[in-house]
Amino acid sequence: MSAFASTSSGNPNPNKSFEVSQPPNDSVSSLSFSPKSNILVATSWDNQVRCWEIVHSGLNVGSVPKASVSHDQPVLCSTWKDDGTTVFSGGCDKQVKMWPLLSGGQPMTIGMHDAPVKEIAWIPEMNLLVSGSWDKTLKYWDTRQPNPVHTQLLPERCYALTVRYPLMVAGTADRNVVVFNLQNPQTEFKRIISPLKYQTRCVAAFPDQQGFLVGSIEGRVGVHHLDDAQQTKNFTFKCHREGNEIYSVNSLNFHPIHHTFATAGSDGAFNFWDKDSKQRLKATSRCNQPIPCSTFNNDGSIFAYSVCYDWSKGAENHNPATSKTYIFLHFPQESEVKGKPRTGATGRK
Repeated sequence: MSAFASTSSGNPNPNKSFEVSQPPNDSVSSLSFSPKSNILVATSWDNQVRCWEIVHSGLNVGSVPKASVSHDQPVLCSTWKDDGTTVFSGGCDKQVKMWPLLSGGQPMTIGMHDAPVKEIAWIPEMNLLVSGSWDKTLKYWDTRQPNPVHTQLLPERCYALTVRYPLMVAGTADRNVVVFNLQNPQTEFKRIISPLKYQTRCVAAFPDQQGFLVGSIEGRVGVHHLDDAQQTKNFTFKCHREGNEIYSVNSLNFHPIHHTFATAGSDGAFNFWDKDSKQRLKATSRCNQPIPCSTFNNDGSIFAYSVCYDWSKGAENHNPATSKTYIFLHFPQESEVKGKPRTGATGRK
């Protein structure tokens, strides 16, 4: 049994975060904030895509459930169109769905894969949606057309995807990391084996598009630069570990203003880091269940995370009586997310 056996009756909210009302009935698989407002979307293993409006005024915070739509099977991923009008989702029913949320429209299926859809991202510069599936493909969708405008073969099942135009990075099974230049999207720019020794869980492109972060199931993050001349800047570091217990890094999110980043893990903790000074800016107390997903809002003033069973220990260790699902909002202090200047005149540590 995992280390959570001893803490499962503990505190789901030791960091005194704000609790979002009416959370899903099952584990949360993704969280996405609108790029234009504090509207939060969550996808869940209960087949639902839900939406809340987060109202934040001074010390007062409210969460208003707005709407929900269904997939036929568990939903695994979500993203927003850049104008904040539309939500896209994908899941185990192999469907890519578009939900015109702001206009009150009904969801429609705009694409299909041959296996579950694990990742999804909107590319504003191309006016296209990209979906990554366990069918070992990426597909690009023009939402007005039923067929993909391009299907890109991957070496293995897609486990993670990140886009910061023109950079796109896909993490697949067998530790493949495939890098694309979206100015030439039908050709792989570079393929590497992950600098981490175990299965990839998440990737995040640097805000300056010069590289990416990769997180794995072994409680480690790799910082990787694309330019061969910058390889000396690459490093990996341990996180989400407790003694001999090693936990998965489930989520990597760059802060939209300060370009520091957050990690969230199966140990139930989230941390804020500065890759340039190689420092941890903030460590938090462990919640009594894993954190499978997290995200910042558009100005970085809210960090949303879910606390729930993440299925990493299998169905046999899932206890519905103790594993309630939560979504929390943390309001980071500037000191937690603002990078620190490097020490020394040379910039070295």
